[in-house]
Amino acid sequence: MKIKFYGAASEVGRSCIFIESKEAKLLLDCGIKMAEPHEYPLIPDEVLASIDAIIISHAHLDHCGYLAHALSIGYAGPIYSTKPTYELVNILVNDYIKISNPENITKQGIAKLPKQFVLKEYHESFKIKDVEAKLLPAGHVLGSSMIEINANGKKLLYTGDANFRTTKLLDAGYSENLNENILITESTYGGDEDMFPSEKITLADMAASISNTIKNNAKVIIPSFGVGRAQEVVLILDDYMRSGLIPAVPIYMDGMVNKAMRIHRHNVIYCRDELQKRILMNDDDPFKSKNFVHVLSIKERKKVIQDKSPCIIVTTSGMLSGGPVLKYLEQLGHNETNKIIFVGYQAEGTRGRELLDGKRTILIGKKRVNITMKIEKYHLSAHADRQQLLHFISKINNLKYVFIVHGEKFKSEQLKNSISKKLNVIVPSILDEFSV
Repeated sequence: MKIKFYGAASEVGRSCIFIESKEAKLLLDCGIKMAEPHEYPLIPDEVLASIDAIIISHAHLDHCGYLAHALSIGYAGPIYSTKPTYELVNILVNDYIKISNPENITKQGIAKLPKQFVLKEYHESFKIKDVEAKLLPAGHVLGSSMIEINANGKKLLYTGDANFRTTKLLDAGYSENLNENILITESTYGGDEDMFPSEKITLADMAASISNTIKNNAKVIIPSFGVGRAQEVVLILDDYMRSGLIPAVPIYMDGMVNKAMRIHRHNVIYCRDELQKRILMNDDDPFKSKNFVHVLSIKERKKVIQDKSPCIIVTTSGMLSGGPVLKYLEQLGHNETNKIIFVGYQAEGTRGRELLDGKRTILIGKKRVNITMKIEKYHLSAHADRQQLLHFISKINNLKYVFIVHGEKFKSEQLKNSISKKLNVIVPSILDEFSV
């Protein structure tokens, strides 16, 4: 089995991993890197067009954002994923193209996107020539999968992005009875210091901070990925408002958050049993709270900005790389009583990372915007932390090779140093190729 890394090696972003068996050529994920400017996988177009199948782990742009390019340059094979991933990828990629207008994307390529998908359920085996593949729950976002490849007498597991503890929306990623020879694992939070505090404590601190801001008659902006983090956050905030821990104010949802919210509701069977029972047995739909207000136009967005009343605004994009959040920052960022709260990972080269690193003037379009609002971060990650990753790896039987990807290089190296010396552990670089 041949493995080649066209992205996400010693970096976070543009996940794109080539797998070749005796008969088949596969691509695990096909993403972009959300830095400024965007970066793309280093896979030649002729190789991309010749792939037998693409398997998408989940609907985040760093794992699926390059699909329209693949279809535009001639890729005509199947794209395998779960049903929620398919639905979310379609709106996510189209939204990305509308906002970013990337080069080398054709109307014909965009039109082919929904037609190429082949939908699979978790634990359902499917064949691609001499490869037997399977999707396993990853616990990261709705429909997210780990990808298992069985070919030529070897078994490979690719985690994509994974989370091994239960969240508001999802059960923990699958980790039982795994027998794999090769593991390709993410390491977003694999560094020595990446051990998450109790989420209960984190949420209590965040609720207190939001409550204080609201009582000061100010606004809270929460940049979030439209898929996953946003839904987790708004459901948590709604619960806190119902219990009185946070004063009841509008929770505005802007950008792709709205469409993704509807897809979550339609695919609630992929969520935790608790959410399903609230809807089916108690007639209590957590996705349709009276506290939620959907912002559906530029005119409505202006009203939210101009309204002097306190509120919470959950909007894309999570790393401030584009989307409505930039308009909110431009208009509200100069008010030092307002607050921006980051709840997810901020990649190097993004505006979000710049603000967290202390920069207070950011470029929005051609305009330099001074940010004097309060800036806070509360860790509500959908990724496994160091301890979860190590525990997961230790549970896999017959493991011989571990490739560590999707992490800043120093974090990947730190995770490598903590893994059993009995294993062959590799932190690859872009374009590295291995036969295993």
